[in-house]
Amino acid sequence: MAEKLVGACIIGQSGGPTAVINASAYGAITAALAAEEITQVLGADHGITGVLEDKLYDMGLEDPAELAYLKNTPASELGSCRYKLADPDVDDTDYKRILEVFQKHNVRYFFYNGGNDSMDTCDKISRYMARSGWDCRVMGIPKTIDNDLFGTDHCPGFGSAAKYIATSCMEVSRDSRVYPTGQVTIIEIMGRHAGWLAGSAALGSYFGAGPDLVYLPERDFDLEAFLADVERIYKEKGCCLAAVSEGLHFADGTFVSQAKTSSTDGFGHAQLGGLAARLAEIVKERTGAKVRPIELSLLQRCGAHLASKTDVDEAELAGRTAVESAVAGETGKMVAFERGSDNNGQYVCKTILLPLSAVANAEKKVPLEWINAEGNFLTQEFIDYALPLIQGEPERPVECSLPRYAKLKKVQA
Repeated sequence: MAEKLVGACIIGQSGGPTAVINASAYGAITAALAAEEITQVLGADHGITGVLEDKLYDMGLEDPAELAYLKNTPASELGSCRYKLADPDVDDTDYKRILEVFQKHNVRYFFYNGGNDSMDTCDKISRYMARSGWDCRVMGIPKTIDNDLFGTDHCPGFGSAAKYIATSCMEVSRDSRVYPTGQVTIIEIMGRHAGWLAGSAALGSYFGAGPDLVYLPERDFDLEAFLADVERIYKEKGCCLAAVSEGLHFADGTFVSQAKTSSTDGFGHAQLGGLAARLAEIVKERTGAKVRPIELSLLQRCGAHLASKTDVDEAELAGRTAVESAVAGETGKMVAFERGSDNNGQYVCKTILLPLSAVANAEKKVPLEWINAEGNFLTQEFIDYALPLIQGEPERPVECSLPRYAKLKKVQA
């Protein structure tokens, strides 16, 4: 039995938001409020930057009924950031400040909800606290629609984004076929290096309405093969719908979009976009067909109206598990999901803990064997993997038929 550790906790959100990241916050906040070892529950304003600025909210002053609305509130209610901490062996300025804030508020628990880079932040803080002698348990709560966190079967946020993408592609598929004159439609979907999101477009196709072609960044992109695929289907059906991942690249590694900007995000990643429009120009020139590019952009990560109940429930579970595990003595870990099945063969999910050092900055990509031989669609294995994650309709509180989101007071501690 771990030694009882008494003190405050900080909960922060980081990176790109999702439709269910606030469900994880709800799970963590309510578990922390219920833990007798945790004396105060603080929410960091805009992630680690809020810690550095000592801008922390007292979550214990929030109305419990209002907190419950977090489960259906999209985006990051506490605010997010993309702030990269330096290597503490090179520059420990930020870490000294974090330790100062932790000591001021007697913070003994730190929970950070994010993706690959956020787990790197968690790992660095965990190691620095241990080195400094300040007893603080640090836990990572997974989040990313990209579904590319290493070691976990899937990530909170992916199931809802996949459901949104599949549904949107099904709707666009129906719309693109209403006129007798043909049309080529190209839908651009998020995913820099991993194609989980673009692959989810294929779910709609397996249920009768979706893209004819799906291209993932796990395979080098062949422009001539793509054009041949589009021309073939356009001639056969009079229309063609293609779903493409924003991170498509040629064999030399160059992004097809060629949309690298002069500025990058806080972790040095190129900002991509404009791929659908670029491909549309090429297809129109080659075929003479009417071509419509569509970029789902931010809609795919904030579509809480199409959230998966499975995703909402698992996101809440991840937050709650992080707190309960830390109170029980765990630190330097990330909550991860392990897939299984019950006695009836139905999908079940359980939580496991992984060392932050093994997760930080590692990427999980779609297995190549889940992409067909032609490189333009997904196999049944991918469908079987993704389908359980989009199941269920969460209760959606509304006001005058519009979504009712959380309205927190955010009283600064």
